[in-house]
Order: sequence, then structure tokens, then C-alpha cells
Amino acid sequence: MNIFDPQGPIAAADKTILIDSVAIMLVIIVPTIAAIFAFAFWFRDSNSRAVYRPDWAESGRIELVVWSIPTLTILLLGGVAWIGSHQLDPAVPVEGTGSPIRIQVVSLDWKWLFIYPDQKIATVNTLTVPVGAPLHFELTSGSVMNVFFVPQLGSMIYTMNGMVTRLNLRADQVGTYQGLSAMLSGDGFSDMMFDVHVVSPLAFPDWAADTARGDRVLNGDSYTKLAGQSIEASKISYRLGDPELFGKIATQEIPPGPGPELSAAPTSAISGASNVR
Repeated sequence: MNIFDPQGPIAAADKTILIDSVAIMLVIIVPTIAAIFAFAFWFRDSNSRAVYRPDWAESGRIELVVWSIPTLTILLLGGVAWIGSHQLDPAVPVEGTGSPIRIQVVSLDWKWLFIYPDQKIATVNTLTVPVGAPLHFELTSGSVMNVFFVPQLGSMIYTMNGMVTRLNLRADQVGTYQGLSAMLSGDGFSDMMFDVHVVSPLAFPDWAADTARGDRVLNGDSYTKLAGQSIEASKISYRLGDPELFGKIATQEIPPGPGPELSAAPTSAISGASNVR
């Protein structure tokens, strides 16, 4: 989960903005800290050369320095943030190699559901994508508001019930990375981790075909059971039985989950689990 080890263009740009912002702020922070120690040393009681000026009122030169440096810092920080926020708009497509992969993401209590509508499969707490391909995410929540974040791939984005947000990413290196929930959303939110497997372009269709041959089918009934409050340790997968499932979740045709409650306790598995009140 190292944000300083980006594995995609969006994460690399986020890293650059972070480093540039810190560098700009250090331009004013470091001299200010140095001045504190310099003034304390120079105006110490034993320094006879320090001049005491009780009638001194103001200095135009000092005023110029005091106001110009913070103003320039704010302008530079604002410029970096403004330009970066437009260039890294989550909805802006990201170029890549091969066919784009469309992934529908549903945040649940307390797990992640990933639906691949074109491959007609779905997975829980595991995301598999081909290296170099543009990744088009459509995100919603089956319960409370949450935040989807893969630190080494790029920007975090909210998921909200009754709404669809969009995020475009790309992974440039084969490997396994960590995704997480970046928002407090209940008892089990800290366990809302998911693995991101970046595979070769040739391995991805084989994985999708193998997953599509599974026994589990994801439809309205199985989704309702899946959406119950629980922590899922295993990485289960489904054949997509209802291609309109994501739209039904986003439009609240399927009612949202109850959300965390003070007396709710997460169960350890989905299969056969019941809510504890």
C-alpha cells in the first residue's frame, strides 16, 4: 500500500502532486523554523550586540517579505491543486493498450463486490485486471457511503447508494496490490481489504473463462444474501445471472442494506450467516 511506489499513471501523477506540494510548503516552513532559532540566538541576554528598539513600529521591507512569501506559496499550491485536479479528473479516460475493461463496483457491509458485465462474472474482495488496459470503473454503494482506494493505482473515489461515480485507472506492472475502504463505515470497515491481481493480457481471458464456469450464480436473490452485514475472508466468485443487477442496485430497485447499527456485530462468513442485533 505504498503511495510512493506507483504502478500506474494516475498514481504516479498523484505522487508528483504530493511531492511538489510538500516541497512548496517546505520553502516557507524551513526558513521560518530557522528564523525562530536565529532570532532566539541573536537576541539572547548575553549578546551585547543585539539592539533593543522599544520604539520601533514597522518596516516596509519586512512587511513585503512577510506577505509576499505566503502569497506566492498559496498561488503555487493553488496552481498545483487546480491543474492537477483537472488533469486527474476521475471521469477522464486513460489511454492504454488492448480493449478497455468495464468493472462495476458495489461497496457492501463489509466487503467489495466487483461485477464484470462484459465477461458476465463477479467476484468478492478480489479484483483481476489485465496489465496496460484502460480500466473503466462504475461505482455505487449497496449500503452506506464508502471510499474505494487502490493506493498504488490511483485516486480514491466515493461510492454512494442511489448514485454512480466513475473512475478510470490503468495498471502498468504485473503483480498483486492492495485495495481498501478509506472511510469509516461500521464495525468491519477495517477489514474491507481487497486484492488487485494485475495479470498479462493473455491470462485475463483465461481467468474470466474459468470463473464463468463456476457453480455460484449472482442474481437478485444471491445478492440479497451477499449484502448482509458480514466479513468475508474467502475470495468467492460468481457467474453473472442478471446483467442488469448493477443498475438495479444503483437505482435502488433492490433496496439498500440497513447500514451499521450500534448493536450490530459482523459475522465471520457470508454463507448461512445471519445478522446479530
